[in-house]
Amino acid sequence: MDLRILSALAGHFVRGQRAWKPFVTILDNVGRDVSLARASLRYEWRRYLAAVLAVTFAGLLVVVQLALLLGLFSSVSTPITYSAADLWIGYRNTQSVDMGRPIPTVSDTDAWIHPDVTRVERYLTAYGDLRRDDGVAVSVILHAIDPSPGGLGFSVLLSPEQRELLDEPGGIIIAEADMKKLGARVGSVLEINNRRVTVVGVTEAMRAIGSTTVICSLATARTLLPEQRGEVTYYLVGLRPGADSRAAARTLDDKGPIKRYSVWEANAFSIQSELYWLLESGAGVGTAFASLLALVVGVVITNQTLSGAIQASSKEYAALRALGVSKGALKRVVLEQSFWIGTVGLSLTAVLFALTAVLAAASGVAMVFPLWLILSVVILIYLIALTSGLMSLKPLMNTDPATLLR
Repeated sequence: MDLRILSALAGHFVRGQRAWKPFVTILDNVGRDVSLARASLRYEWRRYLAAVLAVTFAGLLVVVQLALLLGLFSSVSTPITYSAADLWIGYRNTQSVDMGRPIPTVSDTDAWIHPDVTRVERYLTAYGDLRRDDGVAVSVILHAIDPSPGGLGFSVLLSPEQRELLDEPGGIIIAEADMKKLGARVGSVLEINNRRVTVVGVTEAMRAIGSTTVICSLATARTLLPEQRGEVTYYLVGLRPGADSRAAARTLDDKGPIKRYSVWEANAFSIQSELYWLLESGAGVGTAFASLLALVVGVVITNQTLSGAIQASSKEYAALRALGVSKGALKRVVLEQSFWIGTVGLSLTAVLFALTAVLAAASGVAMVFPLWLILSVVILIYLIALTSGLMSLKPLMNTDPATLLR
């Protein structure tokens, strides 16, 4: 049936009924090549505003929580991310890079004779007790590296000038975000394990979960950790360009009857460390539960809002039924409304998330939002809207044209 005729019939059928004027106006808009779903949303936008906001904030809550979670746990793998090593040799079956233990100093023997290996260097991690000027004790994690110009450890993070400064006896580099907590600045003299150290530089990216990160040279670490002199937590291995890192890791892995160490590709070890904290820690499970709860709340609120809006328009839908519009056509109208609600909600979510990311960056809060997360949230928002639309179809299907006569 032509929509202009449908509009005229509806206007004639309900002439003198003021409550039907919005319906006739919407049909007039539809007659001018505007879909009924979009016309109703535009004319009765107040009815659907709550649904749009529910979708918006449900999506925002999910994406912010997951971005914060990924940002938090990505800090665990920063020693790998900001180093140029292709392979890491560490204690057997270590689950996360921050859980390394001392390994035999002969664990690098096979690496030195491998034809694809270009560099092997020591890397030591240990806990230390730092004392501020006011005597307050702060737990720190020491990362001792080879500071030479060609060193692999933190080569992506530290500039050549900073690596040269680490060669100074007692020189350390700390995260800029920890400066206030330590009451320090460049040039400050602090104490670690009752030995004096000097802050020679700061870096932006090194924040650890629950403690403060300190980078120093292996020579400085020997003075701060005399009881651990000679110990190694990891060997960092550099390969020639084009070498097969997976094959090299298999070749260098310990083949003895009692495995003393394991060898990982850098990227695989980084992912393994983050997944361990994400799936095995209570924080990861708790955040996932909160995100699921936000999803459920968004679906429920959106469904209730759409159902209420449809219920409020029951007479209009009944009029369309009486004029010969099929149930299938009305279903498509509701689903199209849901689609546009999801689209508007997604746009608002993008704007609010961008503002949140800017505020987080200004506050030094780590947030990571990879492409798969963005695409997942887009799909999620549309699923919330369309699922809510499908759940709200029941009152529409139960609409009786006889309602017009009541």
